[in-house]
Amino acid sequence: MKKFVLDKCMNIIRSNKDYDDVKLAEIKYGLEAIYLTVTKTILIGFLAILLGIFKEFIIFMLIFTVMRSPSFGIHASKTWMCIVSSTLSFIGIPLIALYLKIDVTYKVIIGFISVVLISLFSPADTHKKPIVNKKRRKIYKILSVVVASVYVVLSITIKDNFLSNSFLMATLLQNILISPITYRIFKMPYNNYKAYIAKYGLN
Repeated sequence: MKKFVLDKCMNIIRSNKDYDDVKLAEIKYGLEAIYLTVTKTILIGFLAILLGIFKEFIIFMLIFTVMRSPSFGIHASKTWMCIVSSTLSFIGIPLIALYLKIDVTYKVIIGFISVVLISLFSPADTHKKPIVNKKRRKIYKILSVVVASVYVVLSITIKDNFLSNSFLMATLLQNILISPITYRIFKMPYNNYKAYIAKYGLN
């Protein structure tokens, strides 16, 4: 199904625009990401409905998306790995967030460490999409720290247990996804922009 949909889309694009091979490769990569995101969301959303946590699934996904957008992070190398990890994240974490009670002191400690780690390792790019421009990297880092800081404050001040936990856990999850250790465990290259700059002399 994936190949069929992508081939149809690429044929339409080729027939309407005269792009070179590099541009076509970029477009195909983007279409693959969109296809995977849509199909994955439908699948996990259906599971969330079965478990009776669809509202919590949507809320946590939105919270996490805002956190991930400026700080990026590792992507699974295979579709099945992406589906499994996303299911564990967007089903498992909301379930935990619903029932887990965390003392405010621990929230402050965890939150402080999370913001520090975000400031050190964000944004974390991938070899397929290196963040080459120095100014963009700086902007992404600032935005990441701001979002993480706001999330930590919200996790401490909000009375609703699920929302409080969700803001904190979204920040924790993103810390895992941008960590050099995670990249090393999954044998993924880290700080990919450095290799790109060294190769092409750009920044």
